[in-house]
Amino acid sequence: MPTLLSIGTAKMPYIVSQDEVKRHVAGLFAGRLARAERLLQAFDNGGIGTRTFVKPLVWYSEPHGFGEKNEVYIDSAVRYSGEAANNCLHNAPAGPVPHEAVDALFYISTTGLSTPSIEARLMNVLPFSPSAVRVPVWGLGCAGGAAGLARAADYCRAFPKAKALVIAAEFCSLTFQAHDLSKSNVIGTSLFSDGVACVLVAGDEAAPNSGAPRIIAARSALMPRSEDVMGWDIRDEGLFVVFSKDIPSIVRAWLRPQVESFLQENGLSLRDLRYFIAHPGGKKVMEAYEEAFGFDMEQTKASREVLARYGNMSSATVYFVLEEVMRQPLAPGYGLLVALGPGFSAEMVLLKWEG
Repeated sequence: MPTLLSIGTAKMPYIVSQDEVKRHVAGLFAGRLARAERLLQAFDNGGIGTRTFVKPLVWYSEPHGFGEKNEVYIDSAVRYSGEAANNCLHNAPAGPVPHEAVDALFYISTTGLSTPSIEARLMNVLPFSPSAVRVPVWGLGCAGGAAGLARAADYCRAFPKAKALVIAAEFCSLTFQAHDLSKSNVIGTSLFSDGVACVLVAGDEAAPNSGAPRIIAARSALMPRSEDVMGWDIRDEGLFVVFSKDIPSIVRAWLRPQVESFLQENGLSLRDLRYFIAHPGGKKVMEAYEEAFGFDMEQTKASREVLARYGNMSSATVYFVLEEVMRQPLAPGYGLLVALGPGFSAEMVLLKWEG
């Protein structure tokens, strides 16, 4: 069973209150948006206090083509992936792990494009081994962080002496479309922000006895014929958000059976979960989690706090939640890490803290 050794995050240069974002967006859409007052209420009702961005708000008021925004994405991804990776390697429980000791680099993102991929560019900045395995993964959206952790665990099961670093880097603000007056764009603009985080996973023969959680199992689940629930509509101007109002109801009706089946496969039930590490897609999604699983707000506290401080950073967010959970001494027990994404899909990872 691989071990999740450490977590590292990067600090975005701009932290903006949700009220300030709302005022800014209201000014951009003034006189052009039908039902503006009603739609803008999403900024007040989302459980978000502050958001993190890679550019100042005024930058988003100016026109920027897809190419220019993508250049910002590449530069930001390399810079902040390096910061998160350095922090993650420094935070390892047995002491800092040298870059050269990382055997595989997984890079997760959905908010920009790069060839060479970002982890290759990062290897020219930080002293990773040139023979490290590179696995860039694009298109999993908010589910990408959970999926990346699962795939790194698979790698470390196959290679028990290996250490794998998973970087999730998302700059959702760069996808903002000032001329898209759809409800999806307004809702997305009220939720999404920028963030980069990474985790270090080690195989059995590379992990110290540290009390760090073991990665017991993982499960992917896809809802058939649900491509229109969440994703990007890719046009000449860039990425346009697809965001269905049905997501909370899907969580209530579809997710619980998927989770219960996964837990039963591992000899467990919902009652056996001590920790719930959920990607906070938004306030309504958090409420849907609580209703679907019978959890109280204490069990979703970490997810709600991350949402309030940072907004929805897509794939990186679940690592911030995991970091929040692991700040405190944890009693032995099982934890479920779960995130939802395009497809429509769910990614689940079963963790175990041992005494």
